Formats: sequence, C-alpha cells, structure tokens
Amino acid sequence: MKVVSLNVAVPRTVVWKDHEVRTGIFKEPVEGPVMMRRLNLDGDRQADLTVHGGPDKAVYAYPSEHYPLWKSDLPGMVLPWGMFGENLTTEGLSEQEIHIGDKFRIGEAIVRVTQPRTPCYKLALKFQRDDMLKRMLTNGRSGFYFSVVEQGMVQAGDAIQRIHEDPEGISVAEINALYRDGGKDANLLRRAANLEALPKNWRDYLREELKSLEHAT
Repeated sequence: MKVVSLNVAVPRTVVWKDHEVRTGIFKEPVEGPVMMRRLNLDGDRQADLTVHGGPDKAVYAYPSEHYPLWKSDLPGMVLPWGMFGENLTTEGLSEQEIHIGDKFRIGEAIVRVTQPRTPCYKLALKFQRDDMLKRMLTNGRSGFYFSVVEQGMVQAGDAIQRIHEDPEGISVAEINALYRDGGKDANLLRRAANLEALPKNWRDYLREELKSLEHAT
C-alpha cells in the first residue's frame, strides 16, 4: 500500500450554471514532502467549511484502482491524479477492505479513517456532468476521509501501513450501503451508530434510520 500522488489546491472561483462558485476541488499533484496537519495539508484549503474540511475530514483519499473503471465509464475524459478532489491518490486501499476507525501510518503521519465521501454538486462542476453524484453513490467508489492523529511529513511514494484495525470491522463500503440503500440491517445500524470514529452527524443519521426500521417492524 502506498501514496501514488499527493494533491493540493487553494480555493478558486469558477462559473457553474451561470453562478460563481468558490471551490477547492481542483487539486493538482505536488512533488516532495508536505506537512500533514490536523486540518489539512500545507498548501491545501477548503472553500466551504460548513460541509468540507474540519478535523474529521482533514484529508481525502481516493483509490487509484478506481481510475481505470471511471475511464471505462466516461470514455474520452482525461482523468489526471487528483481529478476527484482527493489529497491522496492511493494504491492498495479499498472501501471494502478498510474500516471506520482503522489507523494508518503514512510517512511521518498517523491517520484514522472517519467516513466515506458523500458527493456534492462540486463533483458535477468539476466533471461538467450532472450525473456524477448519482454515479458515485451507485457504484460506491466514494473514497474516504482521514482525521490526522499525529502530524508529520508525507509525500508521493510513501508506504501506507495499517497499524490498527478497528475491532468492529465495519467497512467504508458498508457505511456507503447504509447511506445509499437505507437501513435494513438493525444490527449493523446499531453497531455503526456507536462507532466512536464516525462523526456525530453520521451517528445521528444512523440512529434515526434505526428508529425508523424498528418502528416499521
């Protein structure tokens, strides 16, 4: 497992559907070591801090293995590293195999998996396609966010080492499925809603889903 590309950007203003939008989604690869801090990487910023950034979404990672699949889905589209707005393009990690609460060492930093990405309209803006949100939700190629447990220097080529596996073993893919398909598994909903690493807004959402499921039965 390793970092294939490290990508950063500061927000810029672009026009989308006749409106000016401020966004930091236009990440570009950088060479050399970069400091990974509690809220972001040096040289990287988020535009709308009400829905992006913060300690639970400090670093966004996206599997490089998804890129060939997207190229097949979107023939003719150029997809450089960082196209999905990720800070880290990774190799060897997948939504099915990593769990909420898992910890990884990347370079000098230690990070923890917190949640999947739920795509917003800025992904459609980046791709100039209104169907991108539905596509990502349907195919589950969401990527995932890290919180930064220990700050440190990271760079492209760094090994990614899992140093702690969360005992609940609830994968990012399972959280995606709960969000996409609605709560149908009360046991999984209950376990997921009690994950300490999962942000409060996610836990609150899953508890509401659990209430709805229990009332329906």
